[in-house]
Amino acid sequence: MKSFVAFVVFAAALALCQSGEAAVVRSTDTGFSLEQQVELAVDPGTAYDVMTGDISGWWDHSFSESPKELYIEAKPGGGFYEIFDDSGDGALHATVILAERGKTLRFTGPLGLSGTAVDMVVTYAYEPRLEGCVVKLTVDASGNVKEGLAEMVDHVWTHFLVERLKPYVESGKYLEKME
Repeated sequence: MKSFVAFVVFAAALALCQSGEAAVVRSTDTGFSLEQQVELAVDPGTAYDVMTGDISGWWDHSFSESPKELYIEAKPGGGFYEIFDDSGDGALHATVILAERGKTLRFTGPLGLSGTAVDMVVTYAYEPRLEGCVVKLTVDASGNVKEGLAEMVDHVWTHFLVERLKPYVESGKYLEKME
C-alpha cells in the first residue's frame, strides 16, 4: 500500500512537472531546492500581512485536527506556531530568521516534517507588479532526504500557494482578518 501511495505522489509530481508548475531545481539524498511563484492581486505589503499573523484562512496542514491558532510571528526570532488547545499545547513548525514587511520573510525549521532529520529554509520574496505582486518562494532543505520527498514538498507548496492562498486572496476573505 505504501508503494502505491508513493506512486500516486510521484505521478502527481510528474504531472505538475509536465505542466510547468513544479520547480524542483536540485535533489540529492542529502537535500533539495525548489522554487515557485504565485501572482496575487494585492500589493506586497498586503500579501506579506496575509501570509503572516493568523494564517488559518489558507494554511490547511496541521498536527491537530482543528488547531486553536495557526500563525507566523513576523519578527526575527518569531515562530511559526500551531497551538492545539487552551492549555497551550502545540508545535513550533519554524523560526523566523528574516522579516521585512512587503519585501522578504524567511523562516527555518522542519515544518510538517517534525521528528525527521530534515530542516528547511523557506523564503517568500515579494515583488511589486502593476496590478498586485508576485510572491517568489524558495525552499532549501537538508538532511536525510528520502526518495521522492522533494517532489512531494513541491506539490504541497503548490497546494498552499496556488490552491489555497491565491483563492483566499481573490475571494477577499483576507479582509475579515485585517479588520
